[in-house]
Amino acid sequence: MIKKNTTQVSVGGIAVGGGAPVVIQSMTNTNTADMKATVNQIIELWQAGSEIVRITVNDEESAAQVADIKRTLLDNGCNVPIVGDFHFNGHKLLTKFPGCASALDKYRINPGNVGKGSKRDEQFSTMINLAIDNDKPVRIGVNWGSLDQELLKVLMDENAKLKVPLPASAVMKETLIRSVIDSAITAESIGLTKNKIIVSCKVSDVQDLIEIYTKLSKRCSYPLHVGLTEAGMGSKGIVASAASIGYLLQHGIGDTIRVSLTPEPGESRTTEVIVAQELLQTIGIRSFTPLVTACPGCGRTTSTYFQELAGVVQNFLRESMPEWKKSYEGVEEMTVAVMGCVVNGPGESKMANLGISLPGTGEVPVAPVYEDGEKTVTLKGDNIGLDFTGIITKYIERKYKKRS
Repeated sequence: MIKKNTTQVSVGGIAVGGGAPVVIQSMTNTNTADMKATVNQIIELWQAGSEIVRITVNDEESAAQVADIKRTLLDNGCNVPIVGDFHFNGHKLLTKFPGCASALDKYRINPGNVGKGSKRDEQFSTMINLAIDNDKPVRIGVNWGSLDQELLKVLMDENAKLKVPLPASAVMKETLIRSVIDSAITAESIGLTKNKIIVSCKVSDVQDLIEIYTKLSKRCSYPLHVGLTEAGMGSKGIVASAASIGYLLQHGIGDTIRVSLTPEPGESRTTEVIVAQELLQTIGIRSFTPLVTACPGCGRTTSTYFQELAGVVQNFLRESMPEWKKSYEGVEEMTVAVMGCVVNGPGESKMANLGISLPGTGEVPVAPVYEDGEKTVTLKGDNIGLDFTGIITKYIERKYKKRS
């Protein structure tokens, strides 16, 4: 996989594009006017691994809180870049609340929601000039659900005059691409430098997203923010996001990503961050935490013990990772196997850095442990899980270089 060349943009000190690692971002779902709730969720997302966090700035109450939100985050040791998401009234809010304009690390502008008619250019220019004055980058992000209707009408009229008109869906996709490119060129003509512009064309259909970003990547060199908008809930949202974002990343397209999941009731917002990390790590782009290989189970594994142990190990690795990453170099690339019987257990365990092969139904109740392909110990009794996590800790201390 060769990453397509794009201009590099700095977002609050985080490099996006230009060969930098793919950046994970997320978005809060709190009322931004509720400073405490918003700060708490930003910190939660940041601790989970979100490298950029976007917040809604939709009214004066929200805009008035942004500077205090940023200050409180920094007071709590959280320096994650904050992006303001503006629609319809961003030009007014950024003008009226200079503290908000200064505190944000990036502005997100949707060309379809900036204004209509003669007001469109004026309001867009106001936001771009404020970005220039505050030395902030901008993401120009178009969405299928808020398409520039004026541009769409122009392109539909042009298409109708063709000898063989294109399908309406093709014109709509072209409108998305043209909207974002034309807006970015306009921003440059106003004075915003190219290294301050990120673009996105987000839709909710997997094949449409792949087609649009493949074309967009060939027509501009701005860094691309990739995500399937309104991906959905649970497994549907995860599968759809992985299929679309994963395909694009495998083809070198994408500089920053968001997995836009609808949380289940009571579910943490951090799920989308974890999915994004696992997507990047599974396809070999970045490593965040040791990966656990675990078998799905079959008639040989009627006991649920190996499933429980796989969960214990995975949670142990994720909870321990922040401290390990501070202390040891490369530990995030470690692999761990938790297997359920003799069929694939020893083989998979030998291929991981660390592996344990639990006894299946009718097998001798012992669990051999493998380190770098060699059997080192056989565990038995009621404390196999605790014993194995202890072995993981000792392995890390022994195998990975201590950071100075």
